[in-house]
Amino acid sequence: MKNDQNQQVILTSRPQDIPQAENFELRDGQRRDPADGEILVRNHYLSVDPAMRGWVSDVPNYSEPVGLGDVMRSIAIGEIIESRHPDYAVGEYVSGLFGWQEYAVTDGSDISYRVDPADGPLSASLGILGINGITAYFGLLDVGQPKPGDTVVVSTAAGAVGSAVGQIAKIKGCKTVGITGSDEKVERCRTAYGYDNALNYKDPDWRAKLAEYCPDGVDVYYDNTAGVISDEVHSNLTVGARVVICGTASVSSWTDWPQGPRIERHLLVKRARMQGFVIFDYADRYAEARSELAQWIRDGVLSYDEDILDGLEHAPGAIARLYAGANTGKLLIRVSDDA
Repeated sequence: MKNDQNQQVILTSRPQDIPQAENFELRDGQRRDPADGEILVRNHYLSVDPAMRGWVSDVPNYSEPVGLGDVMRSIAIGEIIESRHPDYAVGEYVSGLFGWQEYAVTDGSDISYRVDPADGPLSASLGILGINGITAYFGLLDVGQPKPGDTVVVSTAAGAVGSAVGQIAKIKGCKTVGITGSDEKVERCRTAYGYDNALNYKDPDWRAKLAEYCPDGVDVYYDNTAGVISDEVHSNLTVGARVVICGTASVSSWTDWPQGPRIERHLLVKRARMQGFVIFDYADRYAEARSELAQWIRDGVLSYDEDILDGLEHAPGAIARLYAGANTGKLLIRVSDDA
């Protein structure tokens, strides 16, 4: 007898700030067969990303919010187990917006790329070879435009994106300084990700350390946090500096935005540039980034860590875990026993 069960994670309420487990529930849905022009994907890994906070909020964002009662939006990777689509074959691995569920039916419009298992573990295609590595690649190289000898400062420097940014900056001949939230992560930045210096922003002397580590100022700031961390970095910008706005993790509420020092005078006097960055704007260039990132991994100059939770039941609390900094690498949910 055919098993048509499809366990799913459903958004049941809007979070006030950081999504919590109580905003979701597990549901046993029905797996449907693909129609003409569609494929059925069995998900192996589901991604947990900071952007999910915006996806479930009703505050204006770059994408429509996930509807109440809908499967939680998520990037995933899985195997095609049925195909009625001329461009996709059974046995291929694909990555796309398949959601927090065991199975997904798609017409291919939400597929980002095919995945070759020969390139490495499937999980890497959701992290260093997926959304995180690609975000680091284009955010730093296209928006930040680092030059050899530049000082590059990265906030959330030990995270899945920040750790890649620091390593790519070193590959490009830059001096790197990481900002993170614990002494353990400071050590990780230095030993695993090759940062020249790193600091814990909870250290009372962190501002003095930032100035010490950047004696000639900051040429590129890769900002994943906003808030008081960024206020301090802005005061250290050089003439012609570039600020890449990738995330605002330190801001607890988007409806009650915290007030802080104004950036306009720094941008004017230092002729600096600040630019927001959303990875989906680069969808037609993903292959370029994945190829370069994979080569750096093979060359031994780019490393990564993963934090994998087994079972879809861990998904509801995973976003809160991410924002609490409790993860030790790219946070993933494994939903297939043979992943």
